[in-house]
Amino acid sequence: MAIVVQKFGGSSVANTDKLFNVCNHIIKEYDKGNFVVVVVSAQRKND
Repeated sequence: MAIVVQKFGGSSVANTDKLFNVCNHIIKEYDKGNFVVVVVSAQRKND
């Protein structure tokens, strides 16, 4: 069991579809049995 830190921001959390993709990355790491720390920085603005 490990502690995994994942940081997401900018274009990776810019819209709903991308945010769901980020969630799937987090869930996959958690399902491996790791402790997951997630840092989310500013979202990219949609033009």
